[in-house]
Amino acid sequence: MSGGIEIKEEQAQPILSIRTRAAVRDLPVVIGESYEKIMQYMYRIGQEPAGAPFVAYYNMDMEDLDLEIGFPVAMPLQGSDEIGSSQIPAGKYVSMTYKGPYTGMEQPYGEMAKWIEDNGYKPKGISYEYYYNSPMEVPESELLTRIVMPVE
Repeated sequence: MSGGIEIKEEQAQPILSIRTRAAVRDLPVVIGESYEKIMQYMYRIGQEPAGAPFVAYYNMDMEDLDLEIGFPVAMPLQGSDEIGSSQIPAGKYVSMTYKGPYTGMEQPYGEMAKWIEDNGYKPKGISYEYYYNSPMEVPESELLTRIVMPVE
């Protein structure tokens, strides 16, 4: 089940993240370990996330995904070791909330790509997924993911 497609102008969002590469089959472990490292670091510096965790997908090569895994933060923070400090750039973003298993996300991506084309926009090649719960908390049918794509 998918929510409606929205387009919004967003402000730049400071983040703490880890940039890495992984095959799709390794995502649960890679994402979990990255979130854990970032949360431990944030705890050490006395900070908390300012929103849902995310993964940015810079390509869609399922054997060699280029990923940025992280959390939004309230203000720019210093990174440490493999944890980088950067931002999600300001700009125009198309988004949709999807409810269901991660294996079913091809459908909302297809709907969004069609909407973007039908409305005269061009995708910038990055997809962000914000995860509002996890398979450890709820059944797969109840997973909530917001898919966000920058457009021009």
